[in-house]
Amino acid sequence: MSKYRIAIAGYGNLGKGVELAIQQNEDMELVGVFTRRDPSGVKTATGAKVYGMDDAAAMADSIDVMIICGGSATDLPKQTPELAKTFNVIDSFDTHARIPEHFANVDKAARESGHLAFISLGWDPGLFSLNRLYAESILPSGKTYTFWGKGVSQGHSDAIRRVEGVKRGIQYTVPIESAMDAVRSGSQPELTTRQKHLRECWVVPEEGADRAKIEESIKTMKNYFDEYDTTVNFITEEEFDAVHNKMPHGGFVMRSGMTGAGESTHQMIEYSLKLDSNPEFTASVLICYARALCRMRAEGAVGCKTAFDIAPAYLSPLSAEELRAHLL
Repeated sequence: MSKYRIAIAGYGNLGKGVELAIQQNEDMELVGVFTRRDPSGVKTATGAKVYGMDDAAAMADSIDVMIICGGSATDLPKQTPELAKTFNVIDSFDTHARIPEHFANVDKAARESGHLAFISLGWDPGLFSLNRLYAESILPSGKTYTFWGKGVSQGHSDAIRRVEGVKRGIQYTVPIESAMDAVRSGSQPELTTRQKHLRECWVVPEEGADRAKIEESIKTMKNYFDEYDTTVNFITEEEFDAVHNKMPHGGFVMRSGMTGAGESTHQMIEYSLKLDSNPEFTASVLICYARALCRMRAEGAVGCKTAFDIAPAYLSPLSAEELRAHLL
């Protein structure tokens, strides 16, 4: 059986997750990891070969899909359209407000080069996006709510670590149970940002640092913490290593809707995820979409696509006949 040939661009938490996820899929093989660092200094979890990014183009004929594992803030807006000129690509771009702009840039590059690109895949955007679409299509009269957590926000954790006096820091986004219960009741509440989530911060301060100043700086940080009820907890480095050494996450998509005569019947759709490892789960999503990309590319598809454009059957290693027999 021929296998789909996968390459990884970038080897952080997500890149390692993709490497490990490939091992669970018999129809895939890892060609190698491409990095902007010195390849000799990068050791992979499975012993996969590591190459410099400058070597990627010369290996294009041996790669079916390049999965780009950079960050959404600065990496993916540049890397995805650039790599789409040479490869079929997938990314997990998750800056929701900039997805239309990112899509346009990647679509242009992919169409001009005759490649296929999938963007913004993971669980949100990605799986949560699909569930919002399904729910709002099924229940046109209603309200949609998305809650995130309890889990580690990488962006907010990075923001904490940039505060003067902070040696190490991590932040958990926590959904407020009373708000979720109000949604489940069918009352369709209007909820502010502060009413939906809490933010819990755990900080190892530098020796002699002003803890009161650190707490104030975090709680008043615009675009991150100022619109939330935030707690700042100071701990030792030993406790940090023992307790805060994983990257859990998850969340809920809810649609509270009405049907029937006079819209008198309440209907509730709820989808949830509870993840012990955010990057490993996101990697697993990217891998099944890599299979879909290969199948769609074989049918001649080009340009940029999102989760909304990709039929579920393309994700599974099972045949159409097997899907109808066992999952339908």
